[in-house]
Amino acid sequence: MADAGRPHGSDKDSLGNILKVAISMCLVCSIVVSTAAVVLKPLQEINKELDRKQNILRAAGMLPQDSKRAADGRGIEELFAEFDIRAVDLDTGSYVDAVDVTTFDPIKSARVAALSRELTVDEDIAVIGRREKVSLVYVIAGESGIEKLVLPVRGYGLWGTLFGYLAVEGDLSTIAGLGFHQHKETPGLGGEVDNPAWKALWPGVALFDDAGEPAVRLVKIRSPESNSDARFEVDALSGATLTTRGVENLVNFWTGELGFGPFFAALRTDLQQKSGDRD
Repeated sequence: MADAGRPHGSDKDSLGNILKVAISMCLVCSIVVSTAAVVLKPLQEINKELDRKQNILRAAGMLPQDSKRAADGRGIEELFAEFDIRAVDLDTGSYVDAVDVTTFDPIKSARVAALSRELTVDEDIAVIGRREKVSLVYVIAGESGIEKLVLPVRGYGLWGTLFGYLAVEGDLSTIAGLGFHQHKETPGLGGEVDNPAWKALWPGVALFDDAGEPAVRLVKIRSPESNSDARFEVDALSGATLTTRGVENLVNFWTGELGFGPFFAALRTDLQQKSGDRD
């Protein structure tokens, strides 16, 4: 009876007051989360860019897998500054100067019909669906020409698409390294694409056969060194048949005619012309 004189609607435990408090808390939390997202976004972009540079450098063998500094003490930014980033028309193999390489994203372009090409089932050995018309390459050039070339590559494994970088030596036919920075493969099986011991098998592998066709093979039993096929072979991933096949297919796709094949051809032609001029 002591509450009989309390005004109607003043009960703090009423449904109306509970809803007001809940709505207020939701608004406050939304503001906090939104503010944090806006404030942290620049930092996230910086970290994302730093991670990209690390992966490119590690694929190229310029940065140890477990370190952010080279043996000579140089850091990521100093090492990455050696690269010239160029946009490439994948159909013609020529450079595209009109593209802003600092903002261009080949993966996003592949999702836009006007900026990409749909692949047929027979063409799409990497199972990517669409291939962008323009991609990026990372080039280190010296007085005699290209010293190292890094290409973005991707292809489907067992559970999803593997995204990585393939590094090529200045002879334009020998692998310098391969690394994946994003994938969904099973830890201990297909996830062994991250194993440093397996990645160490790639440098020195030949990309192309005598006819100039992509020839990399992942095999359970390597050919004897005396066999010419041995130069194209890398150990398969134990217990991960589909991931193994996916890696083989993506390497051969991106070095083939529908990938960077025309670019390789253009570089070789340029190299031959320069050699002829020197002679």
